[in-house]
Amino acid sequence: MPGLLRGVARTAAVAGTATAVSNRVSRRQGRRWAAQSYEEQQPPPAQYAAPAPQYAPAPAPAPTSNSDRIAELQQLAELHAQGVLTDDEFAAEKQRILSS
Repeated sequence: MPGLLRGVARTAAVAGTATAVSNRVSRRQGRRWAAQSYEEQQPPPAQYAAPAPQYAPAPAPAPTSNSDRIAELQQLAELHAQGVLTDDEFAAEKQRILSS
């Protein structure tokens, strides 16, 4: 009979240890899955738009020759005489042509 008790005790110890280890592994796995599903439910981090590209300023217009300026001034004078341009518009455009 002592041999039988020893065998039963050993079996109980092994079974108890196996149960404890199995429960611990199950709890750890459950925590990992819960953390993983929590991370999956979180919205993705905010994505900010890239800043708009900086463009170089437009090149300055090429200087025009005197004959081109004279032709522009004549067309401007004709438009002013026809009443298409007001005195202020005429003066502003004339100044622009002469300053270029």
